[in-house]
Amino acid sequence: MSTLCVPSQVPPVAEDCEQLHKAFSGKGKKFRNAFDFTDSDNRLIDRWGTNEDLIISILGRRNASQRKLIRHCYAETYGEDLLKALDKELSSDFERVVLVSVLDPPERDAYLANEATKKWTASNQVLVEIACTRSPKQLNLAKEAYHARFKKSLEEDVAYHTTGDFRKLLVPLVSTYRYSGDEVDLRLAKSEAKILHQKIAAKEYSCDDVIRILTTRSKAQINATLNQYKNDFGNDVNKDLKADPKDEFLALLRATVKCLVFPEKYFEKVLRLAMNKLGTDEWALTRVVVTRAEVDMKTIKELYEKRSSVPLDKAIAKDTHGDYEKMLLTLIGVV
Repeated sequence: MSTLCVPSQVPPVAEDCEQLHKAFSGKGKKFRNAFDFTDSDNRLIDRWGTNEDLIISILGRRNASQRKLIRHCYAETYGEDLLKALDKELSSDFERVVLVSVLDPPERDAYLANEATKKWTASNQVLVEIACTRSPKQLNLAKEAYHARFKKSLEEDVAYHTTGDFRKLLVPLVSTYRYSGDEVDLRLAKSEAKILHQKIAAKEYSCDDVIRILTTRSKAQINATLNQYKNDFGNDVNKDLKADPKDEFLALLRATVKCLVFPEKYFEKVLRLAMNKLGTDEWALTRVVVTRAEVDMKTIKELYEKRSSVPLDKAIAKDTHGDYEKMLLTLIGVV
């Protein structure tokens, strides 16, 4: 479930645009410190600067369709893309979380996928997230957005920037259009559970059958197959895929399985790893909060607290600060 707190009465789009335009000039921002400007009655007056709180109160409390309308209206009214206006006014992690939030979901996924193709194998999990946690239609829209923005296909970039077993798995993952219905074939599930067990036992992790099953079957069918796997062979498939915890391809296979059958648990772990004693992975934190706020963040929050014994909002407040912290907390429902 979503954690986004959209007001019960949302102001007209034109009003939101006007308020954002004012926020960029600091209008409406009040100060109460030694450097405040006051009039003769000691009343606070406006001072030049960006009103970050106003930006958060609008963009952090609108859903994707509402932000899309705001962006369109802002461009028509002020002759400038809202993204460019935000880019000029904001900076650092706060800028990134706001910009990624404003992007339409398909455009956002295209951007995230493109960023992932530029990095090393650890970023391959971002491609898995997009390929396996989105619906077939959402994945298709992301690929169309990728084509429009980068003038090439997602598939060709993934193929170009990966090699070996990684390419063998990732290219069909981003190319597929899975059946999205609930129907399952139990006999097929039993036979393919046996195939998976045989190949995993033989350490043939990247064989054609394993790749075919994970990249083409519907999520319902894969779930049935993996349940059959556990019933027949005693272990979750991901436990059997931990033969070598340091093997990056096995880690990617486990991420694929988890994203297909239990994405909330996958994203909970990403958040947990993003905020640890070794430091904060702001990019992972931003990506998960923004992309899941309107989807399943409520469940992710519950899983996080159960696993870490700390509420997610407390963990975020400990590891982040300032306007970046405020925007993240707003997106996960802390208003």
